[in-house]
Amino acid sequence: MDSRFRGNDGLKKDTEAWMASKQPAVYIMASGERGTLYVGVTGNLKLRAWEHHDGVIEGFTKHYGVKHLVWFEFHPDFPSAIAREKQLKKWNRAWKLELIEGSNPRWRDLLEDLP
Repeated sequence: MDSRFRGNDGLKKDTEAWMASKQPAVYIMASGERGTLYVGVTGNLKLRAWEHHDGVIEGFTKHYGVKHLVWFEFHPDFPSAIAREKQLKKWNRAWKLELIEGSNPRWRDLLEDLP
């Protein structure tokens, strides 16, 4: 388990319950077609993509205008989602572009497609 979630047994159990109630997802945001990319992981994709889209999160995505959800995949649990996020972050840009364009060749913002 991530070191951020270690602590007394109560905190660990609360964190595990929270994580179990979420739908882990890995996602890529972009500033536009073939623009600046950001790879992330979340337990609530619709909320997280909206936060990026509306610029409510300070940091990299807000600074570079990275607000379009262009690729995502759901995972059965957080460890597999985090492992996939780490894998994608190590990929070179060309591989990420190929991944996005394989399922989203027009670079549509997929936020509107989420339930």
